[in-house]
Amino acid sequence: MVQPINIAVVDDQPLFREGVCNALTSTNQCHLVGEGADFDDAVDIARTLKPDVMLLDVHLPGGGIAALKMISKAVARTRTIMLTAQQSEADLSASFRAGARGYIVKGVRAEQLAEIVNTVHGGGMYTEPQFASALLARRYEKLHGDKDVLSTLTCRERDILTLVSKGLTNKEIAGSFKLAEKTVKHYMTNILQKLQARNRVEAALIARKLMVDEIGQEVAENGASIDNATAADWLAGDNKLKRAVAR
Repeated sequence: MVQPINIAVVDDQPLFREGVCNALTSTNQCHLVGEGADFDDAVDIARTLKPDVMLLDVHLPGGGIAALKMISKAVARTRTIMLTAQQSEADLSASFRAGARGYIVKGVRAEQLAEIVNTVHGGGMYTEPQFASALLARRYEKLHGDKDVLSTLTCRERDILTLVSKGLTNKEIAGSFKLAEKTVKHYMTNILQKLQARNRVEAALIARKLMVDEIGQEVAENGASIDNATAADWLAGDNKLKRAVAR
């Protein structure tokens, strides 16, 4: 029999906290060992109850990130997922630097929340795809400075990367360009090396962020617009990438 995941939830909004607790324990995959509402509660629960996973509000009274720093040092076995109502890249970066294993914007569905807890408990990490792309883009800006990363790609490599960023597989890309699948794999190897990406999901997220920046600059400078078909393609790609990032 699989042992349930011992969880703790610390948030200063009682109604929200109760909802999270009920959503996770109703799956029978999680067992609630503690809940609290502020910095002191978070640190005390972590030290005394040592949950497998703690869900912690970023803007907790006393400071959620401050509590995370203490928990990460004192109770290494506890994996922490930060909860927030605001989409702040600064809070995201600070959370992961302090030891968070996940970062979720409040409003996520109960089923997805349970999947995220399972992912983090299993040793994985999670953040919203839009945050992931921004973090990766900043990492590449540090690696390459002011260099235009996409300009290092050939026209064919860039075309392939564009389709990867829309969620297409190597087989689908090969069919689009009438290439052998092994040829697409060869191109992907070159793309990953040039972008210094670990896998196609990282490459896709980086590409999407950089390409969006390029489109935004063109709109600002030339009054260009994005048609509905293009927007639909990008939305479909977002949904595929969201599933890939969560795995």
